[in-house]
Amino acid sequence: MRRIILSTESGADLPKDLVEKHQIQVVPMHIIMDGKDYLDGELSVEKVFDYHSHTKKIPSTTATNVHEYHELFTKIRMNFPDSIIIHIGYTSKASASFQSALIAAEDFEDLFLIDTLNVTGGLGAIVMYAATMLEEEPSISHVHLIEKIESVVPKTMLAFIPGSLDFLRAGGRVSNIAYIGGSLLKIKPCIELKEGKLVSTRKYRGNMSIVAEKLMRDYLKQYDIDRKQLYLIYSIGLDESIKRRMDEIAKETGFQNVTWMQAGAMISTHAGPGGFGIAGIEH
Repeated sequence: MRRIILSTESGADLPKDLVEKHQIQVVPMHIIMDGKDYLDGELSVEKVFDYHSHTKKIPSTTATNVHEYHELFTKIRMNFPDSIIIHIGYTSKASASFQSALIAAEDFEDLFLIDTLNVTGGLGAIVMYAATMLEEEPSISHVHLIEKIESVVPKTMLAFIPGSLDFLRAGGRVSNIAYIGGSLLKIKPCIELKEGKLVSTRKYRGNMSIVAEKLMRDYLKQYDIDRKQLYLIYSIGLDESIKRRMDEIAKETGFQNVTWMQAGAMISTHAGPGGFGIAGIEH
């Protein structure tokens, strides 16, 4: 029985304990700060936010390159000989990473790539779906597993509210964000993934404690999320009382398991401090 190994990018924001438990292979994306290239995971989120507070500049991000994917896949083959690799990738619509992975994959056999059309907790939810499936059905064929993963891609829903419009605007990933109006009126946009692209879908007014609850209730009303698992995402600076309230709502609405994911440095350059998001897979 050949072993199936899962890989993904640091932009999945998977907690370290889950990465280690399921031996998920994670390749870092990049943050550029003052012309210096840092690997996501090596640069702390605090340094990103400190840099902004001192300079009023926001770091940029770059995709994982072909060479890094080649190294990742080679390392997997060395550590897990005769393995089948399934790479569950960051949306191709918001980063060049997936294209780089495709190019690197040409040199390998038994390597399959899936474009999740998702980021952060949405990407993480799909990776964890695959990891859980492997844990529950160790003898599952890679063909069947890939079919299962691909079937949940369109059913994986991510919505988040950035902590700072400054960061979101600088990131340039959301094309329809009304930055000036939002800043003046204290409006917080809800960002969702639509066909792999980050889109501002609705706007909320108020402080984050009010807005986070509105987002969660709207999200659960709009999407029929499987109650087995919910992923909640936060960037450093989100008040602990908000996190406790979100846990209460998840429990009240029947979720069996809630996993909190902290946005890493790469995602935080877009979300800013104090952001909140929610991800899950529909029935």
